[in-house]
Amino acid sequence: MNERQIYFKNKKILIYGLGKSGIACFNFLKKNNTCLIFDDNKNNIPADLKKKLINIRKLSKINVDFIVLSPGIDIKKCKISSYLIKNRSKIISELDIFEISYPNIDKITITGTNGKSTTSKLLYEVLKNNKKDVRLTGNIGYPILIEKKIKNNTIFVIEASSYQLDYSKYYRSKYSIILNLNPDHLERHLSFKNYAEAKFKIVKSQNKNDYAFIDNQNNFLNKLIENYQIKSKVIKINYLKYKKYFKKIDNTYFNNSSNRQNLSFVLSIAKLLKLNLKTVLNTANKFKGLDYRQQIIYKSKKLLIINDSKSTSFSSTAPLLESYKNIYWILGGLAKKGDKLKLKKKYFPNIKAYVYGKDRNLLINSLPNQISYESSSTLIKIMKNLKNNIKNDNTKKVILFSPCAASFDQFKNFEDRGKFFNKIIKTVFNKIRT
Repeated sequence: MNERQIYFKNKKILIYGLGKSGIACFNFLKKNNTCLIFDDNKNNIPADLKKKLINIRKLSKINVDFIVLSPGIDIKKCKISSYLIKNRSKIISELDIFEISYPNIDKITITGTNGKSTTSKLLYEVLKNNKKDVRLTGNIGYPILIEKKIKNNTIFVIEASSYQLDYSKYYRSKYSIILNLNPDHLERHLSFKNYAEAKFKIVKSQNKNDYAFIDNQNNFLNKLIENYQIKSKVIKINYLKYKKYFKKIDNTYFNNSSNRQNLSFVLSIAKLLKLNLKTVLNTANKFKGLDYRQQIIYKSKKLLIINDSKSTSFSSTAPLLESYKNIYWILGGLAKKGDKLKLKKKYFPNIKAYVYGKDRNLLINSLPNQISYESSSTLIKIMKNLKNNIKNDNTKKVILFSPCAASFDQFKNFEDRGKFFNKIIKTVFNKIRT
């Protein structure tokens, strides 16, 4: 009998939240356990699982062994908040289930404020091209518990959000990467310190045979390293050491500082894992990135169009604003409270902002006064204005769609927003083929 069967056998488990990860947890645990389910929205529950649904009245009378909580649920703002707070010690995550079930599998966990998904995908492709049995899972959209045929030499590249890590108790990663840290999700974590502590759990949980990779220039992370008795080997990434490798990269995607910095982490762990350097660089040169994450959707001598719909904060956009000239920058949506653009004055003349959406006035007030702007209620209106303004601009220019805000005022999610932007490019800018 393996560890999974011992630990998760004959247990009563409540699964709260029936998204992709919740359904994966249910299917993983249902054979040997009694699994109950709850979701704030009954319409989210597939028909074949509704018989497992439990109502709030009955839930208060049931004693469960574990509560598997969907990362997106805030225990302070949900329908069974008092029940969860009372049973906080029983809350675990899908990462915990995987850790307990496969404790000896090598895991490379990537977190940070910006660039998690892209770096995870790049590292996955690097390992795959080096003939490794590698799986890409986690917050990037692929539940970790759906993976099959796992071998002793299988490597998991796992993108982990602060929400996933915050609820995790037992998860440990042999290789932990924190790319960067900027204030984010403060409506949930309440403070930057709480947010950073959630991310830092992947380092605190390591042992002496593990490795942690952090940004050498991040003072907050370096203080956390000093304050805790970290057992793992800490590798501090100095980006200057990788300049010689950047010269070998001929890929527009790595023209900005944030992507080069994230590439530094990949180069560092590739060296530790003794991967073929030539293969790593070839992979980077062919890398196309992920949809709507600094995605280059059109390129010519006079025009570059970037779809960065995933951007929900100024910190994710700033490196792009520093990397190009003559930028027509489109931003808008639901702004994050207290978010400010930290950008050196020398870049201001390069930028003309086009602001749309519900919080456009809040976003405008967050911009430096030296950046000129236009505003409108919807994305399509602002794009029509932009088209008229660039008709006579025969210089080399960049259209940058990097909203710096959540999408939910006008779109389902950032993917929906990204698709809509691409559609506008094909219609409003009808001469462009994307």
